[in-house]
Amino acid sequence: MKSTSRLGAWVAIAIGTIYFLLPLIATFEFSLKMNRDGYSFEAYKVVLSDPGFQATFGYSTLMAVLTIIVGILLVVPTAYWIQLKLPRLRPLVEFITLLPLVIPAIVIVFGYLKLYNSSAWLPLTGNDRATDFLLMCSYVTLALPYLYRSIDAGLRAIDVRTLTEAAESLGASWPSILLQVIFPNVKSAILSGAFLTFAVVIGEFTMASLLGRPAFGPYLQLIGANRAYEPSALAIIAFLVTWASMGLIQVFARNARPARKTA
Repeated sequence: MKSTSRLGAWVAIAIGTIYFLLPLIATFEFSLKMNRDGYSFEAYKVVLSDPGFQATFGYSTLMAVLTIIVGILLVVPTAYWIQLKLPRLRPLVEFITLLPLVIPAIVIVFGYLKLYNSSAWLPLTGNDRATDFLLMCSYVTLALPYLYRSIDAGLRAIDVRTLTEAAESLGASWPSILLQVIFPNVKSAILSGAFLTFAVVIGEFTMASLLGRPAFGPYLQLIGANRAYEPSALAIIAFLVTWASMGLIQVFARNARPARKTA
């Protein structure tokens, strides 16, 4: 029975691997056919040298960094305070942070446009910098489900109350406790949430497109609608960026695991 179950598990893994890798291999192989003479990386050279790629990828990278900073400053104190003082509110906060997964991005961005258009009490679409700020806030909203759960899991893994009481007994203030005690102890969880946020922001299309910002997601769509081989190269590049982020999560999580004591 055990050998049969193991065989079934390996067959399922093989089928899943083929289902996942076969389209990726086909996309990569197609991206190498830009030159009729044979395989080449010409499509990648064209994409990487395109000023549009450099501008949009740089813009999305900057927005991702700003989103990560603002999200961490918002989520870490909130999750810390809930765990320390308001544990009964955890289900409510978890429900609120799940809403971006339930509500479509197009609904969220239309709500922002309705609330913050040029005729609203707080216009955030009148100039590029204000619209960038609105887009960053949109990205923070989209990243909340991943960032909050990652940080909350990190806080649950440590004794927050004991660390806080020890720091208070030494005369530390609340900002000092957060910066010098809590942040270092949940560094791995913060980095995991940060890389997930980066992956979400880099590939996001709806909000950037409707707000008219020069992000990487709309650039991917534009290239895909007008060219043949470059979209495949861009898809592979975007895939590598996303999986590099996932790999970094695993690396930091592995390095943060405490070594087991041996007798």
